[in-house]
Amino acid sequence: MGNAVAAVDTQDLRPQRAQELFFRTPARQRGLFVSPELNDLIKVGGLGDVAASLPRALSRYYDMRVLIPGYRQVLNSGYPLEVVATLEGHAALPSCQIGQMEMRDGLIVYVVLCDTLYDRTGNPYCDSSGRDWPDNHIRFARLALAAAQMAAGAPHLDWQPDLVHANDWPTGLTPCYMQLMGLNLPSIFTIHNLAYMGLFEQRCLCELGLPQRFANPEGFEYYGQLSFLKAGINYASHITTVSQSYAREITTPERGCGLEGVLRQKSHQALLSGIANGIDSDFDPSADHHLVSKFSYRNWKNRADNARYLEQYFAIEQDSGPLFGIVSRLVQQKGIDLTLEVADHLVSKGGRLIVFGRGEPELEERVKALESRYPRRVGVHIDFNETVARRIFAGSDFLLMPSIYEPCGLSQMYAQCFGALPIAHRTGGLADTIEDGVTGILFDRPCAEAYRAALDRAFDIYADPPLIAAMRGKAMVAPNYWHQAVKPYVSLYQTLIHDKPEQYGSFEVIEECRL
Repeated sequence: MGNAVAAVDTQDLRPQRAQELFFRTPARQRGLFVSPELNDLIKVGGLGDVAASLPRALSRYYDMRVLIPGYRQVLNSGYPLEVVATLEGHAALPSCQIGQMEMRDGLIVYVVLCDTLYDRTGNPYCDSSGRDWPDNHIRFARLALAAAQMAAGAPHLDWQPDLVHANDWPTGLTPCYMQLMGLNLPSIFTIHNLAYMGLFEQRCLCELGLPQRFANPEGFEYYGQLSFLKAGINYASHITTVSQSYAREITTPERGCGLEGVLRQKSHQALLSGIANGIDSDFDPSADHHLVSKFSYRNWKNRADNARYLEQYFAIEQDSGPLFGIVSRLVQQKGIDLTLEVADHLVSKGGRLIVFGRGEPELEERVKALESRYPRRVGVHIDFNETVARRIFAGSDFLLMPSIYEPCGLSQMYAQCFGALPIAHRTGGLADTIEDGVTGILFDRPCAEAYRAALDRAFDIYADPPLIAAMRGKAMVAPNYWHQAVKPYVSLYQTLIHDKPEQYGSFEVIEECRL
């Protein structure tokens, strides 16, 4: 026991030591975080949350700035925008300007200004009817090239990064362009979801202004196409993904999406790390202004007020049966099919179900049909907003997350903060953040039989007030907040920037995250 405590204490001191060394340097080292979305301005999925939170957490240690495209929503956000640089075009990629915004808390956001590419209706990836923009290869290559040009030292821009951190396929060409430009600058590429590969026809290579040598299996050729995600994997200095379990899973044929070979090689070279995401400190039921009533892990008497709100909002019965919530994109990956398959069982045992989210039209129709089949027992809103989502976390007894795979997942941690016990398939970040029978319920196979058995356990737990109270209390103090989750990234940044890990005493933290 003594050794275990000593190991934890040492690990906790490492980021502090790195920070002390860091602040003794004459100038703060600089990191550029490149993302296709940012929760402050525009968000489609969890990447928007991470892009808003991780740079802020890192800003205790580094001068962190974010680079995003200048979508219409960004330009209309109301933040003052100052043009600070002009960047040349390349091949079919047009020239652009770089605008600078400052968020209310001081985070600086650079914006790639190119109206012909970004000033459109729809979301960052699709038009208003849900179809991918046909020039997405140009749109996101322009973002990647802008990041590389800033890394090289953009004319008239008085800021240049020491490290570039790219995220998911839309930014995957960033380290590729950095290599093309001969930059000796470290780069990180984070895989938030390997399944989204950014696939385009090989004929696009000429438009991207990249020589043929990049379009081979050692580059970013992928079964006759080009994969922007594979470019990030092959050309970045280091690859991370968003949980240790997912980092292992993507090296297997079942979850590697055809890239398991290159990912296994990166793992063997100690160039692949699994670093779990954290959540923001404002997920605090004792202070959250979104809630109907606030509460704490010591006293959750007022938690029931949030449940009463949900019963009214979703038009479901008020009774003593457990309330199961879903806050999710309605897509196949999230296991919505599985929930539809077990819904009869859930309702027949006295459970109530609420579903909140948007997604694939077919799944939206199927969950609405479920509501019609079980009026007052199942409630559905095809919508999303932060207030209702947080009230679901704060008012449900259980949160359903039967994802087929889940790189990290944030909703299970949000739910734990607010005292809703997650029920999840044991995969990826769900396996890493839920302790079965303590802070939630895990089942081993993504099938209806295993899911029903997990629901039966949930009903048993609900029927045992001391047990559910104990689990709820443990869940509410379990989640990993960003001030904790950032520590391995601090160590990794230091290692890559200085290439002298022994100097900082922090290399061991990275080793803990490696495969």
